[in-house]
Amino acid sequence: MKKNANRKRKLVSYIIITISAILMLTPFVTAALNSLKTYTQYTAIPVEWVPNPFRWQNYLDVWKMTDFAQYGLNSLIVTVLSVVGALLSCSMVAYAFARLDFPFKHSLFLMVLGTLMIPPVVMIIPQFIIFKNMGFLDTLVPLWILEWLAQPFGIFLMRQAFLTIPKEYEEAAKLDGCSPFQTYWRIFLPMCKPQLATLTIFTFMTKWNEIMAPVIYLSSEDKFTLPIGVLSMSGAWFGKEQYLVAAALMTLVPILVVFLFTEKFFVKGASSSGLK
Repeated sequence: MKKNANRKRKLVSYIIITISAILMLTPFVTAALNSLKTYTQYTAIPVEWVPNPFRWQNYLDVWKMTDFAQYGLNSLIVTVLSVVGALLSCSMVAYAFARLDFPFKHSLFLMVLGTLMIPPVVMIIPQFIIFKNMGFLDTLVPLWILEWLAQPFGIFLMRQAFLTIPKEYEEAAKLDGCSPFQTYWRIFLPMCKPQLATLTIFTFMTKWNEIMAPVIYLSSEDKFTLPIGVLSMSGAWFGKEQYLVAAALMTLVPILVVFLFTEKFFVKGASSSGLK
């Protein structure tokens, strides 16, 4: 009886997972099919779900009709610098809060967490004035420099990871003559790969898809990142909306690549770095 019950539960679970996967994939598959249509097929009533023939030329046309390579390069520069800055600054600040002793440590950490409740929109005008006075308007600097100042979410994430590491590792490092920075760099960081991968994914997705900051700080087309670069062409693509869908799908490729490279660290879990 128990075996039959377990089989039924597994069957129901597989059915639910399958239905959920289909529901999640349907918009993506629909967009992919729309990107391979002609405009006549794209606007056809009744809907032509499968393009005939598949027009792969749409992706080449998007590449030729826009400065897609320049937009992609700008986005890549902003995203890579943001990820590097987030990993370094957040992990160092988090290590200090988790493992070092200094005055007002807990009060300062509560203040850091309190900043999570401040809406980003509130800080737009002060940040704009600061960057204007520093001469950073219409450059890529405002899009990535803030990540080098340690954002509160990353600090919280990495601090929780460092707190789970047994104290024996830190004591052994001290006996070997390691300084606090060497302990952080050689011992703690390698043991927190799942959290670093999580922070990488979140930062990459946020910066790659960011629209508000580029719209505020950028005015020259050669500085545009992919999201606003594609949006700026939406008017020129009136009557060619299938190109807009193709461009949107092309912007997803880097995110999928990064996820594939970091996904294995999610499977390992944070418990893989502890003592048993």
